[in-house]
Amino acid sequence: MFNQLGVIGCGLMGGSFALALKKAGLVKRVVGYSKSPSTTEAARRLGVIDIAAESALLAVSGSDIVLLAVPVSATEATLKAIRHLVDPAVLLMDVGSTKGDVVEAAQRVLGKQIAAFVPAHPIAGKENAGVQHADATLYQGRQVILTPLPQTRPELVQKATDVWSAIGCQVLKMAPHHHDTAFAAVSHLPHLLAFAYFSAIAKQPLGRDYLSLAGPGFRDFTRIAASDPEVWRDILLANKTDVLEQSRRFRDMLDLMEQVIARGDATALDTLLRQASEGRSQWQMSGKSK
Repeated sequence: MFNQLGVIGCGLMGGSFALALKKAGLVKRVVGYSKSPSTTEAARRLGVIDIAAESALLAVSGSDIVLLAVPVSATEATLKAIRHLVDPAVLLMDVGSTKGDVVEAAQRVLGKQIAAFVPAHPIAGKENAGVQHADATLYQGRQVILTPLPQTRPELVQKATDVWSAIGCQVLKMAPHHHDTAFAAVSHLPHLLAFAYFSAIAKQPLGRDYLSLAGPGFRDFTRIAASDPEVWRDILLANKTDVLEQSRRFRDMLDLMEQVIARGDATALDTLLRQASEGRSQWQMSGKSK
């Protein structure tokens, strides 16, 4: 049981974490701060937080667990704003979708206080951002990746593991650079492709007509193109080296498929499609159905 959770960024992710801890009986009080006062007030009105803080620093004051739920590009500025009240006994976490840049920011800013920091990435979310979409069950049955540093206090890593487990997550640990390489492949590139594909259709002269004919397959393929542009701008730029490497690998496979189609090679095309189809059929997302 924590006495006080300080949430910096009372949107979907931070709000859902607060609701999840409340539902699980893990926290007595939640203090929240968002850059937009209207967001903080909405979070208080909806019962996501109990007290609205006037600054990020005041959200940390008196908290024994703190969650940064801000865009990854805002991590360094946020850490600078709160570092004076980061006590070694406080569990400090983030929810950023990239970890290398977050860790580097923490190393520049926190000094010895970095021992309190347990970088985290819960593999959860919705296309609709905002505190009004916060959900106490958002993290249930999902994975969360922790990327603790050599300086991180082991007892805080264990405490982070216990917290995420208590709200229904499967907890994994890996190095920050391994995290970023893996998620460039399975998360960041798919979002880039969805944004690009939808734009490629919509910007054609007859794009509106084509979209009016689209069915469930198109809807499912492009669902993540409705995600928050600001969030994904920051993620794609923060992890650009790995994203561009995965994009190259995708482009190589697409080029190969285009070549066999161009030469009308049904046998080669069948082999490529069958390999992908069988691989997808055998794959199962951890903790979830296909």
